[in-house]
Amino acid sequence: MGFFNRNFDRPGPGVAKDAPRKTGAARFFEVLGRDWGSFFKASLLCLLGYIPWTLLVGIGVLGQNLLFTLAGGLVGGVIAGPGLAGMHDTVLRSLRDEPGYWWHVYKRAFKNNWRASMAPGALLGVLTAGQLFMFWCLIMGLLSLDLVASALMALNLLLTGMCLPFVFGQLVLMDLGFIPLLKNSLFLALSNALWALLMAVVQIAYWLAMLLMFPVSVLALVLLGFVPVTVFCQQIAYRIMDKVFGLEEKFRKRREAELEEEPQE
Repeated sequence: MGFFNRNFDRPGPGVAKDAPRKTGAARFFEVLGRDWGSFFKASLLCLLGYIPWTLLVGIGVLGQNLLFTLAGGLVGGVIAGPGLAGMHDTVLRSLRDEPGYWWHVYKRAFKNNWRASMAPGALLGVLTAGQLFMFWCLIMGLLSLDLVASALMALNLLLTGMCLPFVFGQLVLMDLGFIPLLKNSLFLALSNALWALLMAVVQIAYWLAMLLMFPVSVLALVLLGFVPVTVFCQQIAYRIMDKVFGLEEKFRKRREAELEEEPQE
């Protein structure tokens, strides 16, 4: 029971209760050190959710069957979506210092988000499956791309990485339909292109390193998983989303309303 009931909002050593939030690298390492246990558990569940995607896409890629690869990415993405949403929800709650016991909060968030996360998960699953298939064919010398095709492939990869943190960030923070979610994410990414590009490059470099070092990277994948890259990206994406949508103020008012509704002893 203790493994799932750990409070992910315990204050760090030497940090005053009302101290202003740190920024940049200091905030990144503060959050990692304080809430690593919660991040690790959410990442582990996310990795488990990606097992079907990995198996189906792996079979399609090794069998050099594009249609099977894309279908596997679609099905696997539907399954993986809720776990990925849970990972982003855990990180975002930590970044806004929201109190709560991780397992109880995770279950409630999972119940609220699992349906909405299926469509984004399916889209991400198809996109990444296609990208992996193309990458494998290039590595094996089965495919050669001209300059235009190479540019389109790079653009596809970058746009996916630029939009992903905004897609799952808005999914767990706001009540939006699938199309508005994608449209908002694209606008946020393009209007903050430099920050979005940084997020994309970090994600691509991280997962490419895991892929190229496989199977040596398996242990690192289990221990680190989605944690560093999600915290890094959401630290940037959440600041942008808060600036655009006023999220901190909305959460503060909601919390005050909840406290007022609590019965007085």
